[in-house]
Amino acid sequence: MPNVTVFGGETFEVEMGKRLVLALEDNDVNILHRCGGNARCTTCRVEVLAGNFMEVTKKEKKAFTNKGINEDLFEDCLRLSCQIRVNGDITVRPIMTVENTGEKAGPRPAD
Repeated sequence: MPNVTVFGGETFEVEMGKRLVLALEDNDVNILHRCGGNARCTTCRVEVLAGNFMEVTKKEKKAFTNKGINEDLFEDCLRLSCQIRVNGDITVRPIMTVENTGEKAGPRPAD
Protein backbone atom coordinates (compact mmCIF):
# COMPACT_ATOMS: atom_id res chain seq x y z
CA MET A 1 0.00 0.00 0.00
CA PRO A 2 1.27 3.48 -0.81
CA ASN A 3 2.19 6.02 1.86
CA VAL A 4 0.91 9.59 2.04
CA THR A 5 3.12 11.99 3.99
CA VAL A 6 1.79 15.36 5.05
CA PHE A 7 4.53 17.97 5.39
CA GLY A 8 5.00 18.73 9.08
CA GLY A 9 2.57 15.97 9.97
CA GLU A 10 2.12 12.25 9.77
CA THR A 11 2.68 9.49 7.25
CA PHE A 12 -0.11 6.99 6.70
CA GLU A 13 -0.89 4.09 4.38
CA VAL A 14 -3.82 4.30 1.99
CA GLU A 15 -5.48 1.88 -0.37
CA MET A 16 -4.11 1.90 -3.90
CA GLY A 17 -6.22 4.15 -6.13
CA LYS A 18 -7.91 6.11 -3.34
CA ARG A 19 -8.56 9.77 -4.03
CA LEU A 20 -6.00 11.88 -2.18
CA VAL A 21 -8.63 14.26 -0.82
CA LEU A 22 -10.37 11.30 0.86
CA ALA A 23 -7.09 9.82 2.12
CA LEU A 24 -6.29 13.15 3.77
CA GLU A 25 -9.76 13.61 5.25
CA ASP A 26 -9.90 10.01 6.52
CA ASN A 27 -6.61 10.59 8.34
CA ASP A 28 -7.69 13.77 10.14
CA VAL A 29 -6.22 16.31 7.73
CA ASN A 30 -8.98 18.90 7.50
CA ILE A 31 -8.40 19.94 3.90
CA LEU A 32 -11.10 22.04 2.27
CA HIS A 33 -13.14 20.62 -0.60
CA ARG A 34 -15.88 23.20 -1.03
CA CYS A 35 -17.16 21.83 -4.38
CA GLY A 36 -17.34 18.25 -3.13
CA GLY A 37 -14.39 16.99 -5.15
CA ASN A 38 -15.51 18.14 -8.59
CA ALA A 39 -12.40 20.13 -9.61
CA ARG A 40 -14.17 23.48 -9.62
CA CYS A 41 -13.28 25.40 -6.46
CA THR A 42 -9.53 24.63 -6.10
CA THR A 43 -9.80 24.68 -2.29
CA CYS A 44 -8.43 21.12 -2.07
CA ARG A 45 -5.16 22.08 -3.71
CA VAL A 46 -1.93 20.68 -2.39
CA GLU A 47 1.71 21.33 -3.10
CA VAL A 48 3.30 18.07 -4.21
CA LEU A 49 6.70 17.88 -2.54
CA ALA A 50 7.65 14.33 -3.54
CA GLY A 51 6.15 11.60 -5.69
CA ASN A 52 5.33 11.13 -9.32
CA PHE A 53 2.11 13.17 -9.37
CA MET A 54 3.11 16.28 -11.27
CA GLU A 55 0.99 15.81 -14.41
CA VAL A 56 -1.83 18.37 -14.19
CA THR A 57 -5.07 17.26 -15.86
CA LYS A 58 -7.09 19.40 -18.28
CA LYS A 59 -9.82 19.63 -15.65
CA GLU A 60 -7.33 20.99 -13.11
CA LYS A 61 -5.82 23.46 -15.60
CA LYS A 62 -9.29 24.81 -16.33
CA ALA A 63 -10.12 25.16 -12.62
CA PHE A 64 -6.80 26.90 -11.86
CA THR A 65 -7.20 29.24 -14.84
CA ASN A 66 -10.79 30.07 -13.86
CA LYS A 67 -9.59 30.97 -10.35
CA GLY A 68 -6.75 33.12 -11.68
CA ILE A 69 -3.97 30.90 -10.33
CA ASN A 70 -0.69 31.51 -12.13
CA GLU A 71 0.13 28.73 -14.62
CA ASP A 72 3.76 28.60 -13.44
CA LEU A 73 2.57 27.57 -9.98
CA PHE A 74 0.30 24.75 -11.02
CA GLU A 75 2.65 23.52 -13.71
CA ASP A 76 5.44 23.18 -11.15
CA CYS A 77 3.86 21.78 -8.01
CA LEU A 78 0.18 22.51 -7.34
CA ARG A 79 -2.44 19.81 -7.82
CA LEU A 80 -6.06 19.33 -6.81
CA SER A 81 -6.22 16.51 -4.27
CA CYS A 82 -9.66 15.55 -5.57
CA GLN A 83 -8.08 14.67 -8.92
CA ILE A 84 -5.17 12.57 -7.64
CA ARG A 85 -5.52 8.82 -7.29
CA VAL A 86 -2.86 7.59 -4.89
CA ASN A 87 -0.94 4.94 -6.81
CA GLY A 88 2.45 5.43 -5.14
CA ASP A 89 4.11 7.25 -2.28
CA ILE A 90 3.46 10.99 -2.16
CA THR A 91 4.40 13.89 0.11
CA VAL A 92 2.11 16.91 0.11
CA ARG A 93 1.51 20.20 1.83
CA PRO A 94 -2.21 21.05 2.01
CA ILE A 95 -2.77 24.70 1.10
CA MET A 96 -6.24 25.39 2.56
CA THR A 97 -7.42 23.67 5.72
CA VAL A 98 -10.19 24.23 8.23
CA GLU A 99 -7.54 25.36 10.71
CA ASN A 100 -5.85 27.99 8.54
CA THR A 101 -9.02 29.40 6.93
CA GLY A 102 -11.70 29.06 9.61
CA GLU A 103 -14.06 27.67 6.94
CA LYS A 104 -15.97 24.41 6.89
CA ALA A 105 -14.44 21.65 4.79
CA GLY A 106 -17.38 21.19 2.42
CA PRO A 107 -19.38 18.16 1.30
CA ARG A 108 -17.49 14.86 1.36
CA PRO A 109 -16.25 13.98 -2.11
CA ALA A 110 -17.45 10.73 -3.68
CA ASP A 111 -15.15 7.75 -3.87
